[in-house]
Amino acid sequence: MTKREKLVQRLLTKPADFTWAELKGLLERAGYALAVGGKSGGSRVKFVHQEHPPIILHKPHPTPILKRYQLDQIIEFLKKEGLL
Repeated sequence: MTKREKLVQRLLTKPADFTWAELKGLLERAGYALAVGGKSGGSRVKFVHQEHPPIILHKPHPTPILKRYQLDQIIEFLKKEGLL
């Protein structure tokens, strides 16, 4: 089982401790790249892909743990785009 497959399985279980680093790694393995924003972007970040719409999220802080609603939104989006 590849690292991407392991991350997908972990994401689908919606764990309470899914981190920003895990999400970033998963999206990068799916072909997304983190777009660099301007100074006033704050915690808002954008992941871009050449063939799929961008994913815009708020980077969690002060802890790197994603909220449950964020996991739900990411799973729904990736399934809709055929990436899961």
